Formats: sequence, C-alpha cells, structure tokens
Amino acid sequence: MNLPQPLQELIDQFESLPGIGRKSAAKLAFYLLNVPQDRLNRFSQALTDLKVKTHKCDRCFNLTENKRCSLCEDEGRDQSLLCVVEEVTDLLVIEQTRKFNGLYHVLYGRIDPLNNLGPEEILAPQLLSRLVKEGGKIKEIILATNPNMEGETTAMYLKSKLEELRTKKSLDFKISRLAYGLPMGASLEYADYGTLIQALDHRNGF
Repeated sequence: MNLPQPLQELIDQFESLPGIGRKSAAKLAFYLLNVPQDRLNRFSQALTDLKVKTHKCDRCFNLTENKRCSLCEDEGRDQSLLCVVEEVTDLLVIEQTRKFNGLYHVLYGRIDPLNNLGPEEILAPQLLSRLVKEGGKIKEIILATNPNMEGETTAMYLKSKLEELRTKKSLDFKISRLAYGLPMGASLEYADYGTLIQALDHRNGF
C-alpha cells in the first residue's frame, strides 16, 4: 500500500532521527495527523524557530536566543571558575546539580582519532583565546570531559595546551579534572576494576 506522499515524507524524516525506527516513525506521523491543526501549527513553528532563533553564545558557546547566554550574563556567578564540557547537554546536567556556580565553555565534540575527529574539530582555540582576552580573571579550569577514552584524550590535549598558554602568557590558573570513583550506594562487589582503580587513585582524606 502506498501512503500519501506528505505522510510518507514525514515518516521518512522521523526515521532519519537518532533512536527512531520505522515503526516509531510511523506511529509519530500518524499521531500528528490526528492532532488539532492549531497544535500542529505550534509544533511546526517550534521546529522553524529552533534553527532561526537559537544561536551560540559568543563567549561560552552555550545555546541562547541572544548574543550572550543567561549564564554568562549572570553577574552572580563565580567569574573565576570555568568548566569545560563536551556538549551543551553536559552543561545542563551539571547545572541540575546546583553545585557549580561558575562559567562554562562548550567544546562541541571530543577528540576521537578512530573516527577521524582531531583537535581542529572542537572549540579548543576559542577556549585559549578567551583565557587571554579575559586577562587572568579565571583562576581554575575544570576539565569535565567524559570519563572514556575520547574524553581522556581530549582532556590530556587541553591540559597540554593550557599549560603551554599559562607559561607563555604568564597566566595564573589551576587545571583540574572531575573526580572519578564509586557512585553513592554502590557495592564494591559489583564495581568494575577500572572504577575501583580510579576510586583508589583519587581517594580523599576522611
């Protein structure tokens, strides 16, 4: 059976999204076919506005509707702390903890040699330029890349570049990395060896 072309096109578009198979795509398309027109119009407008009105902050590259994001504009945040993350979604997770009150820099990726993603694919030069431009206001840079091979590779690359910049420009900032270890409520019996090693290496005083 051949579906009407607009419906088939919508199914194809949904299926092209990550994590959505053919059946889920068809289910979504048929659902939208039966919603009221005004709601469908709002959905369509939201998709249009997503690209037209959403921009990258010219300071930290977080997403915003304005030149600067709300985090960079917030004078109540600690201007001496800078947390470097791979993606905006990582920033959102850290913000949800309500523990960090500093600033951010979004890399938009990670170094992944196996997939031909090198340092030039991430916003590392913009990070270095920002540190020079802000003239020593930042006193600690937290490398919050993911705890996997790509994240570690990215963190080591950034550490090298930051140390080089610190010496060259006589800047005074500390470089730190998110701690690894056992999650709250975990049992040692079920922890993998890699996690246990990281927990031992990064143990704290008690």
